[in-house]
Amino acid sequence: MRIVSLLPAATDIVAELGLAGHLVGRTHECDWPASVADVPVVTGTGVDQDAVSSREISATVHRGSSVFRLDTELLSDLKPDVILTQDLCDVCAVSYESVTTAVRLMDAGPTVLSLEPSTVDEVLGCLKTVGDVLGVDSAPRIERLRARIGHVERLTAGLPRPRVAAIEWLDPVWPAGHWVPEQIAAAGGLPLLASPGEHTGPITWPAVHEAEPDVVLLLPCGFPVDRTLAELPDQAFPETWVLDGPSYFNRPGPRIVRGVEVLAQVLHGVGPALEPGEAIKLVPWT
Repeated sequence: MRIVSLLPAATDIVAELGLAGHLVGRTHECDWPASVADVPVVTGTGVDQDAVSSREISATVHRGSSVFRLDTELLSDLKPDVILTQDLCDVCAVSYESVTTAVRLMDAGPTVLSLEPSTVDEVLGCLKTVGDVLGVDSAPRIERLRARIGHVERLTAGLPRPRVAAIEWLDPVWPAGHWVPEQIAAAGGLPLLASPGEHTGPITWPAVHEAEPDVVLLLPCGFPVDRTLAELPDQAFPETWVLDGPSYFNRPGPRIVRGVEVLAQVLHGVGPALEPGEAIKLVPWT
C-alpha cells in the first residue's frame, strides 16, 4: 500500500495505525513521528511564517493568495494507492479541489479519502475510516484512546471548573472551536467563546475579556510554542498558558487525546505529567 498524506493529522492517523512505513509522500508540515522526515515532501507554502506576523498571514489568506502549493508532478511520480486529504479548511492544508484536479491528471486513479472531522468523536471516527480503507483493525486503538480520555474525566470529576478561553489565532483574535471545547470540558474546564463542533470566526480582545475567563490558552494554529512567545499580544488575564497547538489542538488526529491530558495538568495538576515544551505558564502576562 502506497500512501500519500496531504494533512498532518492524517499522517498522525497513519502512524497510529502502524502504517507509517507505507507513506511515500507527505506535507512539509508533517513532523510526527520523527521517522516521516525521510518521506518525500509534496507540498510547500507561499508564506514564510517566520518572517511575517499573524496579521500579515491572515491578510494573505483573505486576499485569496495561495498558502499551500502541491507538487503535482512529484505526486504523480509517487504512484500512490491512497491519498489522504481534507475539505475542512483551505488555510490548514492543500485544498480538496487542488487534490482532485491533480488526481484527474494522473495515469492511475488512486483512492482519495477526505477527512473532515469537527468533534472528538468524529476525529476518532477518522481512525476507523482510514483503517477500513487501509485494511487495519482500528478498534483496539480507538478503545485505548477513549480510555485515556475517560481516565482524565474521572480524575477531574467533581473538581471546580475554571472558565477557559482558548485562542487559536492571535491577530485577529480567533477562538478555538471544533474539538477544542470538548478537550477543555473533558479536562475539567468550562469552555468559553465556542461550542463543540463550531467553526468559529474572528472576535476582539475586549470580547475575550468580557467572557471573564479564569484561564486563557494560547494555541495558534501551526505555531510552535516559541513562535507564539515571540508574538504575545499586550493583554492581561488572571492566568495564561502557551500550548503546543500543532501537536495537540489544531490537528484533528489521535494526538488530541494527549491534548486532553495536557489540559488536565494545566487546569488541575492531575493526570500524566507534562513533557518539556508542551505548555508554558505566563503569570503575569507581560
